[in-house]
Amino acid sequence: MKTFIQQLFKDKNNNYSLRELCIAVFIAMIIISWIAQQFFRFAIPEFMFYAFVSLVGAGCFGYSIERRTSGNEQAPGNG
Repeated sequence: MKTFIQQLFKDKNNNYSLRELCIAVFIAMIIISWIAQQFFRFAIPEFMFYAFVSLVGAGCFGYSIERRTSGNEQAPGNG
């Protein structure tokens, strides 16, 4: 389970990424807000739910267009 969670936070180059961390946090927030609304009758503003979902979608889109870098390539801005 620990390795599964660690893999969630890594990008295609096997480095930890803030984007993956944000996506995981937003998915957790979506699930928690859905549970709060379904089972505890807390009213979650609709715009917050759509904002979280759109941020997750943007992060997944960014991940899908990201290319792996080979060992010889340098990331932009690193030299």
